[in-house]
Amino acid sequence: MANSLRSEVIKLYKNLLYLGREYPKGADYFRSRLKAAFLKNKDETDPEKIKQLIARGEFVIKELEALYFLRKYRAMKHRY
Repeated sequence: MANSLRSEVIKLYKNLLYLGREYPKGADYFRSRLKAAFLKNKDETDPEKIKQLIARGEFVIKELEALYFLRKYRAMKHRY
């Protein structure tokens, strides 16, 4: 079970890292905050707590996607 959670966490980190490239404050800012958040919880061993943290990360992904969509929408609206 630990290996499946580990692979989920790594996949989540990679997805967030990819999405962070377009972050408004810059990719370096996002990367440092992301790394700090993951390092803060690196010693967590409880599977339920890890699942909660993964769910929080997936929520952040949805929020970032909404932020990027809104930014593109505003740019398109501004042009016309």
